[in-house]
Amino acid sequence: MNLQTIIDQLQLNILTEPRDFTGITPQGGYASDLLSCVMAGAKSNNLWITLQAHLNIVAVASMLDVAAVIITENAQPDETTINKANEQGVILLSTHKLSYEICGILWEMNIR
Repeated sequence: MNLQTIIDQLQLNILTEPRDFTGITPQGGYASDLLSCVMAGAKSNNLWITLQAHLNIVAVASMLDVAAVIITENAQPDETTINKANEQGVILLSTHKLSYEICGILWEMNIR
């Protein structure tokens, strides 16, 4: 399943520059708000689900080469964070839904 389908089905807001999301196929997911846990547990091309919205998420997402970061619970990154994500090629998405709900929906969509 490609990232555009996931964005559409979860009704995610795209915070970073638009691109062709149909060519990105996430290979799993990881949910955590602790950056050290994400660095230890997330894998390249995972979707990272978090309510963190600060600049450090971009560094971690870039280092791990995640498919996208889904920021939950209406948390919103500032302009500096979004600009850095664009520079680093990190996709930031957002939703009002709880992290738990997003994880459940992704599981049902067979993103494991």
